[in-house]
Amino acid sequence: MATEKMQKRPHAIMISLHFQGHITPFVNLALKIASKGLSVTFVHNEFVHHKLSQSHKINEFNLFPEACESGLDIRYTTISDGFPVEFDRFRHGEEYMESILRDFPARVDEFVGKIIESNPSLATFLVADTLYSWPATIAKKYNLVNVSFWTQPALVFSLDYHFELLRENGHFPCKDNMEEEINYVPGIKSINTRDLMPYLKEAEMATVSPKIIINSFGGVKKADFILHNTIYELEPATLSALNKNQSNYAIGPISFSQNLGKIKCLNLWSDSDCSQWLDSKPPGSVLYISFGSLVEVSKLVIQEIAHGILLSEVNFIWVVRGGMTDALPNGFEDKMKDKGLIVPWCNQMQVLSNPCIGGFLTHCGWNSIQESIWCRVPMICYPLSYDQPTNRKLVVDVWKIGIDLSDGVPINRTSIAENVRKLMSASTSEGLRTEARKMRDILWNAIENGGSSDINFDQFIKDLKAKLHAMD
Repeated sequence: MATEKMQKRPHAIMISLHFQGHITPFVNLALKIASKGLSVTFVHNEFVHHKLSQSHKINEFNLFPEACESGLDIRYTTISDGFPVEFDRFRHGEEYMESILRDFPARVDEFVGKIIESNPSLATFLVADTLYSWPATIAKKYNLVNVSFWTQPALVFSLDYHFELLRENGHFPCKDNMEEEINYVPGIKSINTRDLMPYLKEAEMATVSPKIIINSFGGVKKADFILHNTIYELEPATLSALNKNQSNYAIGPISFSQNLGKIKCLNLWSDSDCSQWLDSKPPGSVLYISFGSLVEVSKLVIQEIAHGILLSEVNFIWVVRGGMTDALPNGFEDKMKDKGLIVPWCNQMQVLSNPCIGGFLTHCGWNSIQESIWCRVPMICYPLSYDQPTNRKLVVDVWKIGIDLSDGVPINRTSIAENVRKLMSASTSEGLRTEARKMRDILWNAIENGGSSDINFDQFIKDLKAKLHAMD
């Protein structure tokens, strides 16, 4: 009987948050786990499944058809979050995330119980987004190995992980206009309070975000393994310090891992084909502008950026989501003529990898930063919320592969034009590109056979199997 238990095939139940920036790395992690011979049940929120089906005009939508055809054992299923699919979870984010904290854990509990019951011959373990509050409780109830997956930089994780230490030192909640150096967090040499994530500051204490951090990071300290979508060489001190407390593995950038195959239907919105327009532009002449899939940008900011881009006289392609097009200045599209292209969404990697792209005006989402580095494209940074201001510090101050859009002054069209021209000029961009090429080499080497992320992932699988054996 003991031998039979030892031979149980490991089986991951994987549940990500519903945001695009979390879905993308989670899907690729599922492929990576399955490529090691493990079984995976990948769980999407029903409304995410609905949006994917709509965006890609597929009725019988399956996220992993090619993977299954190639022999990987990935089952794809959905779970209800208790809201109808037509409910706008992004527009009503506070209400929705309050419900995810309050009501969703019971749904997951029932769901996980049924999956375990229907797969008695498998050694099931849980892989959940770090920002969920329920993994530790559910893992304990069903005696599951608990794997936490963090989709942002280790710097942000460590600040969240040490929120009690920040509280003891008067930096959580942090006064909004305070500028002090924090040099007491293990593995973080120094960070100014102005670079902290906004949800650690007083202005956001009434929102749901601090509750999410307190709940999720209280639980993550009970995780068996923590996976990070970053590279050890980029954040060695932070990761080494975290490893003194728990088993942390830097396995990024997971979306560029070797032999993952292609996921055709991943974006929550339909892609626009920009290739013909891009191919008509000279190398390095186009600024790509995107503020991600989630945070709304104010009408004033959009208008100042629009005027600033026109003043800069550079070619540009701008992702303007949904209703944000109404915020563009009157007559903007006539004035930009052939110098600009406005699209509602696009395949970002295809755009960034086009030789005509000379810079990326970004909100500093972690996926966007990794993709920009991968394509050796320097960045001009305008962080909006969540982890983005802290990510900006890494891009501009630590790695020196980007510049700030507004240089700490209120955003205005004149400074935008100056900084865009600065980014796109040969003298500035070449220096940034040189650093970006070095960073790209670090990413490439990490995921190559024998690279740090490759070794760390194999070690995680080895340690996971040992833990599953021990629990049998």
